[in-house]
Amino acid sequence: MADSGLQRTPFHDLHVALQAKMVPFAGFEMPVQYPTGMIKEHHAVRQDVGVFDVSHMGEFEFSGPDRNAWVNRLTCNDVSAIGDGEAQYTALLNKEGTFIDDCIIYRFEDKIMMVVNASNLEKDWHHVVAMKTNINARVKNISNEVALLAVQGPRSEELVQSLTKLDLSALKYYGFDVGTVAGAECFIARTGYTGEDGLELYFRSADAEAVWHSVAGQGRATPCGLGARDSLRLEAGYALYGNDIDDTVNPYEARLGWIVKLDKGAPFVGKNALEAIKERGPKRKLIGFTCEAKGAIPRVGYDVYLNDHKVDTVRSGGYSPTLEIGIGTTFLPTHSIAPGTKIEIEARGRRMEGEVVKLPFYKEGSVKRG
Repeated sequence: MADSGLQRTPFHDLHVALQAKMVPFAGFEMPVQYPTGMIKEHHAVRQDVGVFDVSHMGEFEFSGPDRNAWVNRLTCNDVSAIGDGEAQYTALLNKEGTFIDDCIIYRFEDKIMMVVNASNLEKDWHHVVAMKTNINARVKNISNEVALLAVQGPRSEELVQSLTKLDLSALKYYGFDVGTVAGAECFIARTGYTGEDGLELYFRSADAEAVWHSVAGQGRATPCGLGARDSLRLEAGYALYGNDIDDTVNPYEARLGWIVKLDKGAPFVGKNALEAIKERGPKRKLIGFTCEAKGAIPRVGYDVYLNDHKVDTVRSGGYSPTLEIGIGTTFLPTHSIAPGTKIEIEARGRRMEGEVVKLPFYKEGSVKRG
């Protein structure tokens, strides 16, 4: 068989052994679903516990005396607002104030780790390095050294607690701690992308097989693929880079203005542009909509109409296994974003009705935000 040229995560052989359907994704060969199917994987996370291989994500490690100042200049949120052992959702922006990428930073006592999207890794790396001027700090791309499992669902804490001596009940939302899981050195973060309570485990690639078997072996957790990951994050109203956000979208349009700290002490890339955008107000906003008709499933790229005028395309869309209807996101002019607003989505020459709803679509998740 010819080499596909795709990268593989440390869990690749385990996915194949479990008969996962493997697909190209962000330069990697990744499981989209397992034989149980995407719907069952989705429900397992909503009701019990599922495990995702997300080792394709990229990780940059910042160290040195000026690391915090450097990251604060790179990102729009405020690194100084969090302490050691805390994480923060933020973004890398360009001078126009639009997204290079969204990311999470983890602040350690002696370093910062930035987790970026796999599809943007090379672009992000060049941006980060280009911003290193007169700074006493270093950055290292450690992506190939890190394995990452996301354990998500109402029973995620119970499962991981059985494998570690750390007190996970003391771990706050977007907090993390360092210890061992199943004997492997690891740091555990209460973060995730599903709307359910969950933990993300970062550890060395060499420990991947042992940790996987301890977490997912003997039916302890349901292995989940990219399909369930996407349907879960869409129900939870989380933005996806390349769909809902990209270099044509700014945080105010994407309803992510809360991650922009214009008044933090450090100037950051995109600040001037965002100040102007905030002052005049965005002309459009990302909204969620539902399609109640049977079989009406909005797909990415379908044209969206408001008052018979095309205004955008479906940015994210699909079937909601929890709500059992079609759901999606699109951009609408700010004067037409109120819940209840009617829109139309054109699919293969036929139009289906959609209605604007307040995000997130699914509000009953177990995620611990306190």
